[in-house]
Amino acid sequence: MKSSNRCIATTLAIAASISQTAAFITPSSSRVSPTQLNVVGEQASSIGPAQVLRNLKEKLPQISWLAEGGGSASNKIDIPDHVASVLAQPSAPKREAESDERTERIRNRAKQASEDAMKLRGMLIGEDDEKAWWRTQKSIPEGGRVVTKDDPLTVIVAGGGLAGLVVAAAAHAKGMKVALFEQASSYAPYGGPIQIQSNALRALQQINPTIFEEIVAAGTCTADRVSGLKIGYRKGNKLAGLYDAGDWLVRFDTIGPALEAGLPATVVVDRPVIQQILVKHGFPEGTVRIKSRIQQYEDLGKGRGVAVTLEDGTKAYADALVGADGIWSQVRKNLHGLDDGAGGFAASGAAGGALDDAEARKLARDTVQIAAKADRRFSGFTCYAALAPHRASNIENVSYQILLGEKKYFVSTDGGGDRQQWFALIREPAGGVDLEPTPEDPHPKLTRLRKEFAATGAGDADGNVWDPFALELINASSEEDIKRRDLYDGAPLLTTLDPQRLLSPWSKGPVALCGDAAHPMMPNLGQGGCQATEDGYRLIEELSKVQNTKEVPGYLGGYSRVRVIRTAIIQGFAQLGSDLLVDFDLMMTIPLLGPFFLTMTQLSMPFILRYLYTPSF
Repeated sequence: MKSSNRCIATTLAIAASISQTAAFITPSSSRVSPTQLNVVGEQASSIGPAQVLRNLKEKLPQISWLAEGGGSASNKIDIPDHVASVLAQPSAPKREAESDERTERIRNRAKQASEDAMKLRGMLIGEDDEKAWWRTQKSIPEGGRVVTKDDPLTVIVAGGGLAGLVVAAAAHAKGMKVALFEQASSYAPYGGPIQIQSNALRALQQINPTIFEEIVAAGTCTADRVSGLKIGYRKGNKLAGLYDAGDWLVRFDTIGPALEAGLPATVVVDRPVIQQILVKHGFPEGTVRIKSRIQQYEDLGKGRGVAVTLEDGTKAYADALVGADGIWSQVRKNLHGLDDGAGGFAASGAAGGALDDAEARKLARDTVQIAAKADRRFSGFTCYAALAPHRASNIENVSYQILLGEKKYFVSTDGGGDRQQWFALIREPAGGVDLEPTPEDPHPKLTRLRKEFAATGAGDADGNVWDPFALELINASSEEDIKRRDLYDGAPLLTTLDPQRLLSPWSKGPVALCGDAAHPMMPNLGQGGCQATEDGYRLIEELSKVQNTKEVPGYLGGYSRVRVIRTAIIQGFAQLGSDLLVDFDLMMTIPLLGPFFLTMTQLSMPFILRYLYTPSF
């Protein structure tokens, strides 16, 4: 049965991924260059199933009396019987109610981790930096050198976010020498907590059991409650189903598929805490060097490794280079021979928190041009995000929910410690920025969001009165804590006929990519960091087989081939989901098709989760 389920899940996933390739194609008249995948400065157009539904909805007649009445009482129940039965299993985690003690513990640990990062604890500085092993170029003959315990493989990692830290920890666990170069000037706190889902926890467990145990202990379990999709405002009709604002459309649990695969339950952990756990338990002090942006590299060939040049001219040498430097990866720019400007400043897990609003406005405009040169696709959405220090009104029953609407949707998830992390995704052109604060409007981001998700009066600009939960979280956030960025991703399947890239999509010679540098994806599935973690595990598993440095390119190519299919499928799911989320409200008024689509979404979720939560990758 388990094998059959995985087969079905894989088939569904491949179909989603293939169908979504159309959404990465734009009309030729809109293209700026032959290689560009996005429409610069404009909303990306989708020509897949979402567009078909839009066209169908516009052609149907609208009859007002069909929309009269109230939504079903069953759609207002947070935990339906099918979810309750799974959560009641003896092996399922049991909900620990919020308490002042736990809130203080989680918040204090996050605060301490941030302070430790700012103090550069564990970083490579001073005399140790001057004597670092990577400064000396080894004399390696053509044909490479034998890798031994006393003379292990050496690896340089670009990027100090989650992907880079996992690669470094995995490399050290396998006895390799590793150095991690982070471009930021400090490990400033960036973003809110991150979900470490069951599949990523398994990867960490295999890399280093202590890291796994520390992260689970530091985290808040989110698999002990319901997750799902809600309609943001009243929608539907007597033929397609009536829904009041905040009614459930789809509900599911994440623990069932995890238990089936023998995986641990998903937890949410603050990014600084994850960083400090990996820095403390993953590798020796002095492994991470900040203010170290890799500008270019040279493949020395024939098993002699790679020579790296930092932005300040510093040289570094190793047997392999891993580019984990984010969506605007400089390593990727060099690897694929992209135009100048394709490698931009990455708001990575280490760096992005240092941006103030003025810098963010400049970055938003610059990113439009960087994306064109980097062959990255604008998703069509700008995203506002914050971590609200607030106990949500539904916290004991709901861990993750999405309020769906036309042109926008609102995502919220338990951040642990009586905090809610939320994201407001709004469909609009790339490069947009918010007004600067004025005496008349000192909080322009809050002002906009209160209008976008208005819960009283005439509602938003389209007359939709939203469920008040969105404003509950928005109003609990400060203007300073709300960050905005446009969302970009990459084509889920290969968009090249280059034989070398088809054979080895993310590597060439002794250099490979992982994480967002290889496969940036939309945040809908919460799998960006999880897939980066899987990458780190698999990449080092392959490199650990190297017996002579001349074998490094072959094993990196093997890693690339193994990972590209799985990540392409998950990328396709994430992009397809993003496209369809803003069209759910349309489907609520289409007879037969709306109920059918909802039913199929509900039925498919266990198969999708089973595919995500595979114990091997």
